[in-house]
Amino acid sequence: MTSRMTEISIDCADPDRLAAFWCAVLGYDVIDSEDGLVEIGPPARPDAELLDAVRRGPVAPTIFLCRVPEAKTVKNRLHFDVSPVDCTQAEEVARIEALGATHAEVGQTGEESWVVLADPEGNEFCVLRSLAPGEFALA
Repeated sequence: MTSRMTEISIDCADPDRLAAFWCAVLGYDVIDSEDGLVEIGPPARPDAELLDAVRRGPVAPTIFLCRVPEAKTVKNRLHFDVSPVDCTQAEEVARIEALGATHAEVGQTGEESWVVLADPEGNEFCVLRSLAPGEFALA
């Protein structure tokens, strides 16, 4: 017997702004929105099809962005890693920075193969190596 990760929740000050950022980064859509709560995820499919997919195996989770009154104060204990699939790592970092991300310092040595960024509310995430054709191949 197993469970599936179906949702990830992120506390934030401005769910609409953060939803727009993460939708642009991940190619997600807004699935549902109400005051103080926005759900984003892969493009929608019929409920019966999605339920069947979840029962068969892991699927990409949706992300809930929940308005809370307190600000972020310390480094995240959990963060996203994203991998470019159609460009270089440097091109993807530049694209995500243009969307509102900034470089984040979390104790890197400078030798890492990933780049640490922060979303518009300061949540750290990493841009890993590119998986684009010509950038990455299985050995």
